[in-house]
Amino acid sequence: MPTDLSRAGFARIPATRMRAWLESHGSLRDWPAFAASWNQLEPDTYLAALGRQRRRRYAVFTLDAAAIRLEVAQPHYQSVHYNALQGGIERWFAPILPAITASASLLCILRSAHALFAPLSPAVRRWHVEVHQFRIEARADAAGEPTPEGSHRDGVDWVLVLLIERRNVRHGSTTIHAPDGRQLGEFTLSAPLDAALVDDTRVLHGVTAVQPIDPALPAWRDVLVVTLRALPPPHRHPAPFAVPPPG
Repeated sequence: MPTDLSRAGFARIPATRMRAWLESHGSLRDWPAFAASWNQLEPDTYLAALGRQRRRRYAVFTLDAAAIRLEVAQPHYQSVHYNALQGGIERWFAPILPAITASASLLCILRSAHALFAPLSPAVRRWHVEVHQFRIEARADAAGEPTPEGSHRDGVDWVLVLLIERRNVRHGSTTIHAPDGRQLGEFTLSAPLDAALVDDTRVLHGVTAVQPIDPALPAWRDVLVVTLRALPPPHRHPAPFAVPPPG
């Protein structure tokens, strides 16, 4: 996969190349049902409280070379250092539906993400993986904001953004910035399976607002965001000390 990721800290992967990578690590046989699940997302009530609209579902996995394990429901948390808009609070989102967490498509994406990022972090054996389904809706009277917090880091190691669908929207360009604010790149995910890869330890990323092409029709941008953060190796208790028998 791309040398740009290790060289520049980010890369855009076109859909045809991303599909080939995914299918080399699993199956997308249930992709239509997987993509249709974005129609069942729930409102992000935390963001709505700030006068902004989006829909989402969320799940947490533990991932290593041998297994993918769905973890119990837990909140999404970011410090204010990474998210000045909504950091410092535990945010409980609607869980990703069981049929989707067990779907061939999602498992394929997770295996592919591990195969992509693990060689770039060879010392890491286990990953904390957060999976976000996002739908950003746009209306004639209100643009949709994929990243209302602006250009940011997520406080993880690696980020994969996979486009699921663009319906009746324009704009929505991914922007990449250096920590000092210099723009390093800009591109638009336009076809299903177009992907953005980000080294979150090195660069910031954001997405410009989307607007409806035809204001009379529904308009949205659907993406899957997968983040990977290194976990320490599992604690292993030492073998019990054998006390020799008396005498």
